[in-house]
Amino acid sequence: MKERTQGNLILLIVAFIWGSTFVAQSSAMDYIGPFAYNLSRNVVACIVLLPVLFLFCRKKGDPISWIRIDGITLKGGIFCGAALFGLSSFQQIGVSFTSAGKAGFITTLYIVLVPLFGLVLGKRVGRLIWVCIALAISGLFMLSVKEDFTLSSGDLLVLVCACFCAIRILMIDHFVLEGADSVKMSFLQFIVAGTLSAFAMLLFEQPTWSAILDARFTILYAGVLSSGVAYTLQIIAQKRTEATVASLIMSLESIFAALSGWLVLNEILSLREIMGCALVFAAVILAELSSSRKVEIASSLE
Repeated sequence: MKERTQGNLILLIVAFIWGSTFVAQSSAMDYIGPFAYNLSRNVVACIVLLPVLFLFCRKKGDPISWIRIDGITLKGGIFCGAALFGLSSFQQIGVSFTSAGKAGFITTLYIVLVPLFGLVLGKRVGRLIWVCIALAISGLFMLSVKEDFTLSSGDLLVLVCACFCAIRILMIDHFVLEGADSVKMSFLQFIVAGTLSAFAMLLFEQPTWSAILDARFTILYAGVLSSGVAYTLQIIAQKRTEATVASLIMSLESIFAALSGWLVLNEILSLREIMGCALVFAAVILAELSSSRKVEIASSLE
């Protein structure tokens, strides 16, 4: 029970970081292409995580164990890295062809896709969780979509990103339950995603060092916080929280993005947006209460 609560709090921090990073991701496209940007942020994430990895291993009394990688961690790093490359690439390209609000809403559709994909894997979701998902989707729509909702090519690209998000969440759930090392798996996923981004960059883009330097602040912000910190914390937290509830908590990134704009940029939230925030918060709290109840019942039966 305590570990699950800690996991949910960590995911809340992840949602906050992602919500505050969206502006940095959008502005980077003014300087460099999506693949050069993703390569840069993954390199930064590896640099940030390398000393953390070394310190974790040193704390365990084996300073060189950070170079030892077991099979399940290696497999998890490769698969999660490929999914990370897919979601980040389609998101970066998609936001260039659609509005930020629609992109944010469509991306968070992973909260529906996670349980749907989970059904294929035999993971059943209770009726109350489906109610929570419906509440969250309604709230996110009210918060994010302010224009007529029609699907464009950019929207479809972001929808593919949402599919990769859901797949990655389920992959993390699988590999951490199989005993993969969270920090090592996160480090490997950045290497894989960065390598794939490098190949794509060489094929489709011609970035210059001056352009990368112009985007350095957005790269550093996203690389350190969104990638190095948040993606690693997500893997650590999902050891303690079921995938569907985790996806609901992480969908709060849209709420934090709106609140950041209100607090930092003095943007005004309309009544519709406030109601949307309230619905998403209600959905997350209801899902958490439902999950807590299940844990209590399971504990009483042991």
